[in-house]
Amino acid sequence: MKIAIMGSGGVGGYFGGRLAEAGNDVSFIARGAHLKALQDNGLKIISPLGDLHLENVSATDDPGEIGPVDIVLFCVKLFDVEEAAALCKPLIGADTAVISLLNGVDAHEQIAPILGADHVVSGIARISSQISAPGVFEHKVPFAELEFSEADNQPSPRLDDFANACAAATGIDAQISSDIEVAIWTKFVMLATIAGFACLTRQANGVIKSDPDLISAREDALHEAIAVARACGVALPDDTFEKTSAMQAAFPDHAMPSMFFDLDSGKRMELDGLTGTIVRQGRALSVPTPVNRVIYAALKPYRNGAPA
Repeated sequence: MKIAIMGSGGVGGYFGGRLAEAGNDVSFIARGAHLKALQDNGLKIISPLGDLHLENVSATDDPGEIGPVDIVLFCVKLFDVEEAAALCKPLIGADTAVISLLNGVDAHEQIAPILGADHVVSGIARISSQISAPGVFEHKVPFAELEFSEADNQPSPRLDDFANACAAATGIDAQISSDIEVAIWTKFVMLATIAGFACLTRQANGVIKSDPDLISAREDALHEAIAVARACGVALPDDTFEKTSAMQAAFPDHAMPSMFFDLDSGKRMELDGLTGTIVRQGRALSVPTPVNRVIYAALKPYRNGAPA
């Protein structure tokens, strides 16, 4: 398959590298030192699922050099969605699927007006991966999962083809979702609360889950997020809280979400698309979100990078 990776960070770099290793025609859209490293030195993955070094990869900052593709893996930060979607226009052919792997819950609504609703596919990635040096991706957990579906959850030959391409690659577990909205919100309530508390405390998962006060407060934040999702009409299963809490507890003690690394390095954060979404939707729907409101307020001065 011909595949373009829009946003060649930890997520896009990992999955794109694995798909390229499997023989697909993969092009990475990147910029700056990261782009130069990909062009000069290739792509490296350090992973518990097996290391990888591709000495030659296709990388550019101009999607027009790539042309129409079968699949666009859309892996940018939440605050870059509209700009990145506009850059994708040269990649769009008659049946191109743009699979959004963003952390928020409204990517489809943002991308569809720019690229056309028929091209946008909702998806999620379950992975912990980051750029450890230009052109080098450090994958930190022994799983790398993709779940995606057309917006109406109906069968899709183009997604069947992509699922088969993933199945032929090493280190990717991919599935077509039976209810992508539930899958997106299930990941969202987990990620937003774990990211919020990691950034608020500047502590790894092990510290938080070993402190009764911190774990109780994080559980309260999770209850709020689930209540907001249900008020939005999302049919989260009855056991969402129990399963999500167990998943958060099972994360490695050293685990840190990507939003923490952005905070720690003084970069812009996805705060508005994560905790901010819980707070805004809660206010609009009259769902109390006191814990998430405190997290959002405390981190808000850092959302665009370190304060001057």
